[in-house]
Amino acid sequence: MSKIVHPYAHRLIMLRDWKSRWFADPKKYVAYLKGDVLIREYLEKKLRGMYISTIEIERSRKATRFIIRTSRPGLIIGRNGEGATKLKEDILKKMDKLKIPKPEDFKLEIMEITNPEADAAIVAYMIAEGLEKRLPYRRVIKTIIEKVMMARGVEGARIVLGGRLGGADIARTEELKRGSVPLQSFRADIDFKRERATLSYGVVGIKVWIYRGKIFSDKKIARSIFNNTENNNTENSSKVDNKKVMKMD
Repeated sequence: MSKIVHPYAHRLIMLRDWKSRWFADPKKYVAYLKGDVLIREYLEKKLRGMYISTIEIERSRKATRFIIRTSRPGLIIGRNGEGATKLKEDILKKMDKLKIPKPEDFKLEIMEITNPEADAAIVAYMIAEGLEKRLPYRRVIKTIIEKVMMARGVEGARIVLGGRLGGADIARTEELKRGSVPLQSFRADIDFKRERATLSYGVVGIKVWIYRGKIFSDKKIARSIFNNTENNNTENSSKVDNKKVMKMD
């Protein structure tokens, strides 16, 4: 029996990092973990429509840092940073409700994504937005997958929709694929996201895979090793040539 593994979890440590990064006392571990999950869900609901990619949480003994990656940071920051300060206050209130100890130093960072068409979370939300506007689902996924394939660094994409598509009585799945999406290669940089579109006749599930090429080891290191081997080979060959000349003499 085959098992489906989440592409993000499948590449942890090798290509991806954890979305929550901290060490805690065993007594506080459960509270922190539960708090991370609930705060992330709260922020995803609150910031829906602002093209959020990921929400990362970092903790140390005295400081806590929230990193929100989005393609439209202006929507979150607002005029003169009013939106960001209000969001910061809302997060601290939520932490009080969940009985998570308040940090001495709390930071909220909002980072911009320069290539949103290559981000699975943003692409999945764009599809959900199109379906919720009651646009034809085939047109929505075709136009979006073409945009994705035109984005820098994208080599393949796959979109799967599931549910009562077009208001049909029987639920079904529809799939569209362009290029290659190698799910089993560890070095393949694959971004994956699930999303839901809530329509009048039910919920439509959305899955997006985006393949952004293979990631190899650092090119600088590889070049230095290659150059060193070349230099060693030339030195060895010159030594051999000198020995031959000495023998001839």
